[in-house]
Amino acid sequence: MKQRIKQVIMGLAIMLGFGVLAPALPAAAVNVDPLSEVCKGSTSTVCASKTDNVSDTVTTVINVLLFVVGVISVIMIIVGGIMYTVSTGDASRISKAKFTIMYAVAGLVVAFLAYAIVNWVIDRFV
Repeated sequence: MKQRIKQVIMGLAIMLGFGVLAPALPAAAVNVDPLSEVCKGSTSTVCASKTDNVSDTVTTVINVLLFVVGVISVIMIIVGGIMYTVSTGDASRISKAKFTIMYAVAGLVVAFLAYAIVNWVIDRFV
């Protein structure tokens, strides 16, 4: 049972990883901007809003990573709940399930705090 849960979690993590990384690979591999020639010398609002800002890229990467941590924490809370439900009164299994839920909630709190701190630092200093 324990091995099966680990396999399911690893499978979900791998699928989530490929789902997050796969769409970004072609765009990162090819640096093509279809509007690069159109916006030369133009004063339109569309061209004015086009900027190559490093802080936006860093913010996006950090937010995606924190989203992944949040998803994993929620999945672990669900796994801990399932472990608690199927513990059948065994004190060691109940204790293990409670620790799983507690650490998953702690991970979720850390992810929320990291999100708030990162956005505050980027807004304040960049």
